Amino acid sequence: MAEKLFAEFPPVTTEQWEEVIQKDLKGADYEKKLVWRTQEGFSVRPYYRAENLKDIKHLGTEAGVFPFVRGTKDDNNWLTRQDYCTVSEGFEGANKQAVDGLAKGLNSVGFYVDGKKAIAVEDMKVLVKGIDLAKVEVNFRGCCCATAEIVKSFVAVAAEQGVAPEDLKASFDYDPIRGLNKNGKFCTDGYVAKMKEILEVVKDWPRVRVFGVEAYAFNDAGSSIVEELAFALAIGSEYMNALIEAGVEPKEAARRMKFTFSVGSTYFMEIAKFRAARMLWANITKAYGVEKECCQKMKIHARTSEWNQTAYDAYVNMLRGTSEAMSAAIAGVDSLDVLPFDHSFRKAGEFSNRIARNVQTILKEEAHFNKVVDPAAGSYYIETLTQSIADAAWTLFNKVEGMGGYVEAFKAGFIQETIKATSADRDKKIATRRQTILGTNQFPNFTEKVNDDVTIDVVTRKAAAEKTAEMIGQPLEKYRGAQAFEAMRYKTDKSGKQPVAFMVTYGNLAMCRARAQFACNFFAVAGFKVVDNNRFASVEEGVKAALEAKADIIVACSSDEEYAEGAVEMANLVGNKAIVVVAGEPACKEDLMAKGLSNFISVKSNVLETLKEYQSKLGIN
Repeated sequence: MAEKLFAEFPPVTTEQWEEVIQKDLKGADYEKKLVWRTQEGFSVRPYYRAENLKDIKHLGTEAGVFPFVRGTKDDNNWLTRQDYCTVSEGFEGANKQAVDGLAKGLNSVGFYVDGKKAIAVEDMKVLVKGIDLAKVEVNFRGCCCATAEIVKSFVAVAAEQGVAPEDLKASFDYDPIRGLNKNGKFCTDGYVAKMKEILEVVKDWPRVRVFGVEAYAFNDAGSSIVEELAFALAIGSEYMNALIEAGVEPKEAARRMKFTFSVGSTYFMEIAKFRAARMLWANITKAYGVEKECCQKMKIHARTSEWNQTAYDAYVNMLRGTSEAMSAAIAGVDSLDVLPFDHSFRKAGEFSNRIARNVQTILKEEAHFNKVVDPAAGSYYIETLTQSIADAAWTLFNKVEGMGGYVEAFKAGFIQETIKATSADRDKKIATRRQTILGTNQFPNFTEKVNDDVTIDVVTRKAAAEKTAEMIGQPLEKYRGAQAFEAMRYKTDKSGKQPVAFMVTYGNLAMCRARAQFACNFFAVAGFKVVDNNRFASVEEGVKAALEAKADIIVACSSDEEYAEGAVEMANLVGNKAIVVVAGEPACKEDLMAKGLSNFISVKSNVLETLKEYQSKLGIN
């Protein structure tokens, strides 16, 4: 039936498609209009066809088969995980939260611990009380410089519970390079010896991962997807090389490692990232002499992006987290942690933790994402993205390797400078609204005020630490994309005054309404009160209403043709009683400027810097 249906439609060649597209473009530049240049440095075409796959070598493989593009197992049943803090809650408090979460849908829990301090067996018993270690994966975070005593206590409790060695699933993110990324120095000397010591503790526990690669640290600093992937692979390679040189079998080094990636907002790119990651790591481990396929598989834990979260209009973070979780689930990660929507500015409570858990429950129980292995397979678009990301990441990875490995590249400042260049570009795009952060730099909640539990320490981007003698490199700078805008709006909220931006709409109805909506959105981003109006019969009527409303900023909203006289009339009527702003980039702008008008806002404006200037003019410092 299907064959008969398709036979009724003759095939269309790429040349025919291109001919129609060029006709519809009416002379516009094809590359500028339809080709997307990604943050990762490669171009994405407007459409893909079967012919685009002819040079892609990874096609045709199955899930669970080298190079694991399609996944490392024959199902897609990822683990639902949340992490809890033992520092603030204590062992009993963290245990209570974890047990409660397990009763409400989790099958993996994580604990933040102080890696420099041993945990006694009795305390470990309290921490995992009521948790069936044969069925629940337990993870320990904050183990950057972990002592072997933490691992010893955990496996001792597991043994006492009678857990069979092959049933115990756990991870300890012993990750000395994380200290380098965070503080510019290793948190301990001789980390390879400590790694070997920890390996000895778990030698009889085959499914316990003890080495972590904190790939999400790069996303936290504003990196691209390619940078996050390439630098994570470089850290993994650094550990492999160091352990093998210390006499550890390649397969033992590889199977004890776990990667934790972020999941960003570029939906299909993130799916492709995880597929490319598995493929590249499989090839790296194979090059190191790992022959068993089970040891070539990359173990991936994913967490939704903290960089993407906002403090203002925070409920939008639920949508971000859902979209990001979908990318990770489709890509076939091993476990996933959806960050609570208020993670970036306060300690998550029962409501935000429940919503975060339920995102994954819905994806499994209602959307059935766990029932299909690699649904992206064969997609012309995603397969091409997978190859493009893999190629770009492999090139960058080899560049780092050519510098002597990750640590040497970090010492030379290459890692930091590469990410800084990317984050600066992303910041510029956010400031000019070429990249939208909903509720922050575009479409803000006009009536929202900052929550009492959001502090200036959270929303203000901290300056990079001064390099000290003990540092071997500058630390990565962690921040969120929204922070610059949040700091600006926070300043308005805490100033004790809320400037009023009044829309004087007149003339052409369509143009005055469109520009009023643009200007309202523009000034509300800084927390200013905006007063919109349908249309005034004259400029004089509009100015009178604005002055009666005690407006600080009066915005001319009309068509270009009507600005030539109307904007000048408005400026004369207002005088120095308020700031007059023209919405748009009218053809008569130079004439208006010659007549004393100097304030213009448009889609070309740097929204962040422009609004900061208005804050300064209005005494908000």
